This record gives sequence, C-alpha cells and structure tokens, in this order.
Amino acid sequence: MRTAPTILHLDMDAFFASAEQASKPSLRGKAVVVGGLGPRGVVATASYEARVFGVHSAMPMAQARRLAPNAAYLVPRFGLYREVSEQVMGLLRGLSPLVEPLSLDEAFVDLEAGGTAWDEGSARLAGVKLRADIRAVTGLTGSVGLAASKMLAKIASEQAKPDGLVVIEPGTERALLGPMSVRTLPGVGPATGDHLRRAGITTVDEIAEAGEDELVRLLGKAHGHALYAMALAHDERPVVAERETKSVSVEDTYDVDIHDRVRVGLEVQRLADRCVRRLRGAGLSGRTIVLKVRRYDFSTLTRSETLRGPTDDSTVVREAAARLLEAVDTTGGVRLLGVGVTGLADYTQEDLFAQAHAQAQAAVGEPAVQEHSAEETPQESSEEHVPPAERRWPAGHDVRHAEFGHGWVQGSGLGRVTVRFETPYSEPGRVRTFRTDDPELEPAEPLPLVERRPGDPEPRVADPGPQASSVPASRPKSRSGGGGAGATSRP
Repeated sequence: MRTAPTILHLDMDAFFASAEQASKPSLRGKAVVVGGLGPRGVVATASYEARVFGVHSAMPMAQARRLAPNAAYLVPRFGLYREVSEQVMGLLRGLSPLVEPLSLDEAFVDLEAGGTAWDEGSARLAGVKLRADIRAVTGLTGSVGLAASKMLAKIASEQAKPDGLVVIEPGTERALLGPMSVRTLPGVGPATGDHLRRAGITTVDEIAEAGEDELVRLLGKAHGHALYAMALAHDERPVVAERETKSVSVEDTYDVDIHDRVRVGLEVQRLADRCVRRLRGAGLSGRTIVLKVRRYDFSTLTRSETLRGPTDDSTVVREAAARLLEAVDTTGGVRLLGVGVTGLADYTQEDLFAQAHAQAQAAVGEPAVQEHSAEETPQESSEEHVPPAERRWPAGHDVRHAEFGHGWVQGSGLGRVTVRFETPYSEPGRVRTFRTDDPELEPAEPLPLVERRPGDPEPRVADPGPQASSVPASRPKSRSGGGGAGATSRP
C-alpha cells in the first residue's frame, strides 16, 4: 500500500445545478433543482440552497416540489454538462495519464503515475492548483480528496464538500474510518447494510472487531474478505485509465405514454438523429443499431440489427431503427424509447445501399434525403400534427430571439412561453412572454460558462475558496495555506 496521499478524487459540487446557476445570473444563490419535470421525473441534482429544504438526488420530483415549492425546476442540458466535463477531464489528464472517470463530474487520478506528486506536500500543491484551474476554466467549483487509496480519497472529497480540499494523512486512516457507518465502504449498499445491522454491525470499527471469518459467514467469501480489508483501510484497487467507449446511445422517457404509432415512429427518427450527432461528435461509427422500447407495463424490449460495416450516416441509422420498430408491438402505449449504436470504430465504411438509394433518387430527379437537426426533421403526414420534443420549450433550455438576443425558458404552457433574457456574463435579465410559435424565437446552443474573447488572458481566480485541510486521527482538521473564504469541512 502507498505511504503517500497521491491518489486524488475529484467531485464537482452539485454539478448540474451549479452549471445552471453559473449560466443564469438570476438563479445564483437560489434553490435550483435539475431533473425530469413530469409526473414520473426524479431529481438529478439539487443545488446546496435546495438541499436545505431536504431535496436530494434520486428523489421523486413531485416530492421535491412539495419540499421546495419556490425553487427553480429545470430540464437537464446534457450537452452543456458534457462540454464542461470534457474541460475538467482535460485538466485531470494534464496531471497524469491514469485518470479514471466515474461519471461526468467525478474521477480518480493517480498523481504519482504522472510524476505530479510523490509526497504529501506535492500532492497538496497539485490539489490546490487543480481547484484553481477548474474555477478559471469552467467557472465552477470542485471538491478534492487526497489519500493513499481510492476508497480514502473518495471519503476525503466527501468531507471536503463543498468547494474544499482534504488530505488524509498517512497513519491516520484506521482512526478516521472507525466511527463511520458501514455504508461508507465501497460495495455496502442498502441491502448489505441492513444485513450487517441485523448482525449488530453498524460502524467500520465493528466490522474490524467482528473479524474476517464472521464477515465471510455473513456475506460470502469474496465480499467478506474485501469488506474486512477495507475496514482495516487496505484498498489496493489501482486507478484504471478511461476505458474505450463501447456504445453510443440516447433515450427519452415520456410523461404520458405514447399510443399513436406515427408519433412513436417520429420519436424513433428523432432519437436516431440525436444518436448520430453524438456518434459523430465522438469521431466514431458503428455496425450494430439497437432499439430500446419500454412499454406501458414496464416490460422492456431491445432489438438490434448489424450492418455490413460501421457507419455514421443518419439515413442508414434512421432506416435501421425504423425496421427494428416494425417488429415491436407498441399496442397499449410506450413510456420510453432509445436508439443506440454499438460495435464502434474510428472509421466509416460507406454504405452501398444508401449510396445506391441516393443515386436512384438522383436518376429520377428526386431530392436525396438530407440530414436534419432535431429542430428541422420533416414531419410525416398524419391526421394530427405532432411537434418534435425539442420544440416544446423545456424549462431551462437556451433560446434566442431576433430582437432580444439570448435567453432561457422559464416555463411554457397554454400556447405561451416565458423567457428570461440574460447570459452567463450579464446582470440578471428581464422576463418576456411570447407565443410558442413565435417565428422570431428559436432554440439556441448553450453559451460557455466562462467568457473568452480573442486576445484575452486566461481569467484569474479571485476567490479560490476554502483551503486545503488535513484529517488526522486524533485532532480536528487544520487548515493550511493562505486566505480564502469557505466552510471548513468536518469529519
């Protein structure tokens, strides 16, 4: 086991909600909840202001609204979150080749492997610089934990929240872990926690006191051995570099089950277009097209078709998804649809069928099928005009008005959409209401959270937040370094 705290764990603070607050000046310092806003929606992230009311991730959105009725409720903007995440991951890869992302907002880094840190002092300096760089590049804050193992580094980052840095000093690990709940240890979920509780084991110290044989009897050989080792602060898991992407997929859950077969087909085409855009954005292509359908009774069906070679052609993916849908019975309604591509490659094999189809159309004077954005997808004829989902003005999403400029949707309904016109770099803006079909109002791409102008120097960090703290076994955490405001973390 390492003797220096050179494993770093980064966890961005309330990531989705913080990105929304940074993007929307009128929401800074206010309760913000991000997630699905329909009857079946759940909370993805709540700002710290919303957590004061008891709102937390994975909570049903209806419950969150009861707890914090005056919070801002927004639909996620995953394109923005991915963009910011890529910036953060780029900073981490500048520290070491061994970066293990766990999600968009969380990762482990092996500082020793990158030559960035070799002892407590150098690790601390690397953590302080990383937090400053993240703030400068993204405008957001992240909490950093440093320890000699992945398990302890993650515990340290939890104690550092929000906007802090905690170092677990070598030799203090056992005393720190002892009074903590068994749920602190990796692999101990609700079921295992309840099983241990019934056996009279509720803290990490009690796991160590029970002994390895008792844990094996309670949990089985593999789990018992691993849990006992972690209770003794032994965690030999290495930081594993980012694994190759195996698939690219998108899916939507609908507030109301879709019964109209034409509407289902249109949604599948829209999802296929989104999937291809994500595929191309990653510079990939794929051979196998996958359709996912969750029906009214929660039964989930997946169908797939493998092409002769990898493609990133939207027409090919749409047509394959449509063929797969033909084999699925949607009678009774659909609550979720998804389209994915697997068998990924970093090259594209031209699809001969698609080429032949385009040539045949040209020969008879028909226009070839063009790729459209989700906002421009032509509507197939049906008795009822069904607008694509992107035109429903989701709360929190970006818009641009020909006269008033950039803004975001505060809400919509009854043929009206309310927009607040502001940018990440402006003062809180004014609110205006328009018809949902106003030709001067269009969906827009998110603006960067940190303004960059040609020739501007890199932005400096005016407030670095709370300084690094250490967690010894027998004394309160002490703060070191220069000034900076923020809450001191407590074990």
